[in-house]
Amino acid sequence: MEHDRTGQPGFAAGVLGALEVRLDGVPLPLGPSRQRSVLAVLLLAADRVVPIDRLMDRVWGARAPARSRSVLRTYLSQLRQTLAPAGVTITWQDIGYRLSIGTGEVDVHRFRRLLSEARAGNDPVRAVELADEALALWRGDPLAELDTPWAEEIRERLDNERVAAAADRIDWALECGRHRELLPDLFTRTAADPLNERAAGQLILALYRDGRQADALEHFQRLRRHLIDELGTEPGAELQHLHQRILAADLGPVRATAASPVPRQLPAPPAPFVGRQEELDRLDAALAETGGMGIAAVAGPGGIGKTWLALHWAHRHLDRFPDGQLFVDLHGFSPGGDQVDPAVAVRGFLDALGVDRARLPAEPAARAALYRSLVAGKRLLVVLDNAAGAEQVVPLLPGSPSCAVLVTGRVKLASLIDRHGARHVRLDVLTEEEAYALLAERLGDLRVATEPAAGELAELCGYYPLALSITARHAATRPRVPLAEFAAELRELGMDMLDNDDPAASLPAALSWSLRAMTGAQRTVFALLGSAPGPGISLPAAAALLGLSPMRTRKALQALEDASLIDRHAGDRYAMHDLIRAYAATVDVPEPERRAASVRVLDFYLHTAHAAERLLNPHRQPIDLPSPAADVQVHPLPDDTAAMAWLTAEHPQLLAAQQAAAAAGHHRVVWQLAWTLHTFHYRRGLFRDELAVWQAALTAAEPHPAVRSLVQRLLGRAHALLGQLTEATEHLNRALELAERHHDTALLAYTHYDLAGTWELSGNDQRALEHGERALDLFRGLDQPVREAQALNGVGWSAARLGDFETARSHCQAALVLHRRHHDAQGEAATLDSLGYVEHQTGRHRQAVHHYRRALALRRELGHAYEAANTLDNCGHPYAALGEHDQAREVWWEALELYREQGRTEDFERVRRQLDGLGAWPRITATVSAAR
Repeated sequence: MEHDRTGQPGFAAGVLGALEVRLDGVPLPLGPSRQRSVLAVLLLAADRVVPIDRLMDRVWGARAPARSRSVLRTYLSQLRQTLAPAGVTITWQDIGYRLSIGTGEVDVHRFRRLLSEARAGNDPVRAVELADEALALWRGDPLAELDTPWAEEIRERLDNERVAAAADRIDWALECGRHRELLPDLFTRTAADPLNERAAGQLILALYRDGRQADALEHFQRLRRHLIDELGTEPGAELQHLHQRILAADLGPVRATAASPVPRQLPAPPAPFVGRQEELDRLDAALAETGGMGIAAVAGPGGIGKTWLALHWAHRHLDRFPDGQLFVDLHGFSPGGDQVDPAVAVRGFLDALGVDRARLPAEPAARAALYRSLVAGKRLLVVLDNAAGAEQVVPLLPGSPSCAVLVTGRVKLASLIDRHGARHVRLDVLTEEEAYALLAERLGDLRVATEPAAGELAELCGYYPLALSITARHAATRPRVPLAEFAAELRELGMDMLDNDDPAASLPAALSWSLRAMTGAQRTVFALLGSAPGPGISLPAAAALLGLSPMRTRKALQALEDASLIDRHAGDRYAMHDLIRAYAATVDVPEPERRAASVRVLDFYLHTAHAAERLLNPHRQPIDLPSPAADVQVHPLPDDTAAMAWLTAEHPQLLAAQQAAAAAGHHRVVWQLAWTLHTFHYRRGLFRDELAVWQAALTAAEPHPAVRSLVQRLLGRAHALLGQLTEATEHLNRALELAERHHDTALLAYTHYDLAGTWELSGNDQRALEHGERALDLFRGLDQPVREAQALNGVGWSAARLGDFETARSHCQAALVLHRRHHDAQGEAATLDSLGYVEHQTGRHRQAVHHYRRALALRRELGHAYEAANTLDNCGHPYAALGEHDQAREVWWEALELYREQGRTEDFERVRRQLDGLGAWPRITATVSAAR
């Protein structure tokens, strides 16, 4: 709201920039551009008569329209109606029009009155305050909407008045002894106008009074040379007189002023404080004295420790700010919800800086200017805590490079970063070690060291500082209760245990404040993301979840990221901390909307995973999927490389999606998701995950016999791959029974094939051969050449294991022909591996190496890391038989690394013994992690 000089609400107008007219703070509608120009001319001549011809010339110049007097009368009539409620009148008097504003204010007239008062007085301190208030009225070019010659002349005249006012202000500030704070601006002014003798004299005087006599004299000599070179003249008499007085040290004392208080507004430092060394280093770098004002903006979600970090850093560096520290909590996110107006914060800063309230300027802009003047040149720290946005922060920035500003808030202050060079410091959860140290500080080293549950407590809190503090408070106030009980409560109650009637001690309350500034649609997005399966989500998956276009989804996610509720990672992926996710799940969203979102995201994962599986294993017997839900766009995958990359990135989400489908009773989705992951799991050796998805599928399997038989078969295969052969044969035999009962020839063939593999793993190659031959016969009858080729290779392998190498070779060669004819690279690699074994066992070691190398190349190309390790292992034997030990070491060493990565303990130990047996290289002492 605008105020007049008496402090009463009223009419205020501005022409020192784009025309602005307000009544009681509310903008008045001013009509078209020329009508606004008429008003601007009258305001500039307020309370004086403007002849009509002069008025028209000032508004239109030489471009007056036809019937311009009639147009002018229309404009004036409309303006009278608009301004009447403000008590502003426009009347005809003799030869022209007069605008009477009564007690209202026009900025240009106020500017002149303030300067007249400053120049008439004998108090430089008051003069500086009045000049600051006057200069703060400028908002740009005067009469910005007028383009007549008269307007150009007035603009030039007013600009000269502004320059003169700024120069007078410097003189008054020098009288007050504020020479040091003036130096940066004076250097800038003299650099922009090197021949301006007044500015040069002010700089020379400021340098002298700052104890820099040599610099002052050197600047005089530089100016003198410049004037002689450019204008052929010596400095003026006033400047030469100043020079002589400096040489004679005859400038007299500076007017004494009352010592300003040194503000010490920082709250007490947080205790205890642990860790955060990386963030402290970043603040050191951001707020280092580098010649420009350092601004650091610490951002993060509620309860992450932003204020904790800022105050710790501030107290650690008090020596860098001898002129004081200003602090304000802007209440951007707090229980009351009432944010602090920047004007109120400035008023508080002026009080802390010792400004007499009777001398406070009336206008907020003038107060801000006075604040900047008072802190200019001072080594001062300004801490702006809990900011809602840049609009709260910018008015509180000092204008001096000697100051530093530390801002905390939940939002990314984009304009502060872009326009003011602020350094963004993102705050995340504590490290595991820091979280443990925080508990030790709160609960005591002995209690934490002697109770193993301390580490579990830290993990259950997600290393989130406020959650850790709340949990530590529960434990510290109940020293006789074991930490294991608090861990159990936290597992059972989750977010409820971190709640409290005191909002300052409640994590849900702290997080809720972030939602207040959001729209309803943004809150819905936040809630739905909290229920998305998996630890993260990609942009395409989020679009499906939300039922939005990718562009709208990106904007929605950007809003949550800016609010520090989600994090963006490489590859357009987004993640949410577990505790924030738990809170999001409590945000109210209509249940039908939640269910629809769940169906969409499950359909996205299922259909995209199905497309990936078809690329990886195109010869596999397909399954039928219903069409995806509306608004679901399946992610495009151009080839099998893209399919492997997508499955790798989305694997955790796909496992979680299957669990979500099971919880929601979507049984079809459960077993179909398991089916889509089969080839990927096999290629990567993720057999425990393969077992888990098929166990879930068995629990949720549909009553259809073909589905139950499929699930039993692939569950048995998963057990076999993990060496759990008893369980494997049980499930495979059940699948066989179902297939025979329902006369499902294809399922019979697949099950016999899997039984062959299971018996081979158990060491019974004869049983393996029998099942393999039965599978081969069935596949031949089904006219499935690729499956026939797989069965041929299986029979060949079993024959080789039984020592029948001729049968083995003929079957494997026949399989190789079929695989190549039908472009089945995976089957070709498996067959080449079998042929390598056959050739090695029959003494044809060079040919064996050739087959193994070709199989290895294909498996690497397919990303089949599990089988690539086996082929490398196999390849070392013919190399060793040929006496090529370096080559044997090379492939076995690579196999060893893969076995270690895959957690294959027995294979790792066997290859290690093989390498030790070759000698020459140091014995291997590394160990492999537990098998997955």
